[in-house]
Amino acid sequence: MERATISPSLSQNYLLCPSRALTTRLHYFSTTRNLSSPSSSSSIKLQHSSSNGGTSLTRCNAVLSNSSSSAEVADIDWDNIGFGLKPTDYMYVMKCNLDGEFSKGELQRFGNIEVSPSAGVLNYGQGLFEGMKAYRKQDGKNILLFRPEENATRMRSGAERMCMPAPTVDQFVEAVKATVLANKRWVPPAGKGSLYIRPLLMGTGAVLGLAPAPEYTFLVYVSPVGNYFKEGVAPINLIVESEFHRATPGGTGGVKTIGNYAAVLKAQSIAKSKGYSDVLYLDCVHKRYLEEVSSCNIFIVKDKLISTPEIKGTILPGITRKSIIDVARTQGFKVEERNVTVDELLEADEVFCTGTAVVVSPVGSITHKGKRVSYGEGSFGPVSEKLYTVLTSLQMGLSEDNMNWTVNLS
Repeated sequence: MERATISPSLSQNYLLCPSRALTTRLHYFSTTRNLSSPSSSSSIKLQHSSSNGGTSLTRCNAVLSNSSSSAEVADIDWDNIGFGLKPTDYMYVMKCNLDGEFSKGELQRFGNIEVSPSAGVLNYGQGLFEGMKAYRKQDGKNILLFRPEENATRMRSGAERMCMPAPTVDQFVEAVKATVLANKRWVPPAGKGSLYIRPLLMGTGAVLGLAPAPEYTFLVYVSPVGNYFKEGVAPINLIVESEFHRATPGGTGGVKTIGNYAAVLKAQSIAKSKGYSDVLYLDCVHKRYLEEVSSCNIFIVKDKLISTPEIKGTILPGITRKSIIDVARTQGFKVEERNVTVDELLEADEVFCTGTAVVVSPVGSITHKGKRVSYGEGSFGPVSEKLYTVLTSLQMGLSEDNMNWTVNLS
């Protein structure tokens, strides 16, 4: 397969070992678009080793150069990137067969993949994904990851529920680092957005009867993004949904499986057609306890007490949620994780959502059974604004990381 000059400099050499012997293979579509680096000083040289057990090993050595005094970025309109896929240069692939051990990974051109029509992910939804971000620091050179080991741990937990092997925490984190560095020029300038990172774990082996797939693919791709909601950091408007449900007790609502998100599309589509930003779901048993929004967790504030639904198998344990709870407690707030009723929601002083994509998003209004309740004056409430400022300053490297949550890439 053709490999072009890699866009950024890599901080270290990576052993790229594609698995050629697997029955189901990924084929990468090489486009004719220019993937060359803005700086031609960094390149990749390939060395082919002898075949071992039918698997051809390819070593990829990065030739480093420090001739560039500042980081270069892609030439796009960073002020209007929005939240949508923008194809970048490279993606990272790692495969696993029946032995449960993942091979060394490989950086490949970003492009379409080909799998069997009988792949486990296509027929039975055997797949997980993660979402995380990389930020460029003010110096324009260094890039920060935020708690990548937490995403790795969550994927491993979800994989156990879905009967899938998963990369180790170290394999996951190193794959993310390699992918970000290979696409470094796509990390937005400081204050212009972030590089969204999407790790996927899929059952790509062919299977006809209902059973775990015989082979798996771990893939990481990235895209530069702006704000998730079209409102930006302005308050969003939610409608409480009591007929459709996102998750059920004993199901997979507590893991980041792909099927959880397809289930919310109908209610979300209806809500957006009526002018709402998104949907807030209630528990499916009592239909009175808050669970979460389609893609983020929910918090309420009453008399300086912050409350959020507890994690009990139907709510995704969000990493931003976990971080906000810790940040709030360091700022002197009391936080409770418990059952929160819809009545409490309607009486709250502030409401806000948290998630990787939205970070912290203030809620401007909630509509429940035709009754609309508004919060604040069309902006952040004092509590959510404080938490947003502290967390984003840490994520972007604007304040000292006393929590030891960020990983610096240069």
